[in-house]
Amino acid sequence: MLASITPLGERSRGFSWGVTVSAFAIGAVGAGALAGAAAGAVGSLAPEGTWRDVAGLALVALALAIDASPLRRRLPTTRRQVNEDWLTRYRGWVYGVGFGAQLGTGLVTIVTSAAVYAAAFGAVLCGTVAAGAAVGGAFGAVRAVSLLPARVAEDPAGLVRLHDRLGRAEAPARHAALAAETVAIVLLAVGLL
Repeated sequence: MLASITPLGERSRGFSWGVTVSAFAIGAVGAGALAGAAAGAVGSLAPEGTWRDVAGLALVALALAIDASPLRRRLPTTRRQVNEDWLTRYRGWVYGVGFGAQLGTGLVTIVTSAAVYAAAFGAVLCGTVAAGAAVGGAFGAVRAVSLLPARVAEDPAGLVRLHDRLGRAEAPARHAALAAETVAIVLLAVGLL
């Protein structure tokens, strides 16, 4: 996905990378916020109480345990990814919004981290539409930012550099996700004390 929406790729299709990426961000944040709002609405039906904080702590701890183990490769997920045919069928802003919306919701494409499920259930545990929308919107924003490294791919050599950087960034990104889950656990635990 990241290697498909680059300045080089957009220029080759006659589109503006900036417009496509902006549309992607709008789609990702908007769809993430809508999905989070819906999850928060569902969560508002459950009774209030500290059980939400305890469930959130358990949820993030479970996500960390899965993401730090070989179980990460066995997550239940769809095998569906965004439709690459859209790249040649639609304008950049159209597939930008469409791809962003699909990836911004988190669960309609391939899920590679238990943290994605934790975010979705976390929006439910928030228990309000506004808080769920904030969680979903933040998730979508993180997905939108993932396109920014592609900026270096303005020519074939830049595309090679991008793929090299992505390969080198895989392990550090995984460690950063584990660290973020750990911080979330600490913050939730402190909130319970």
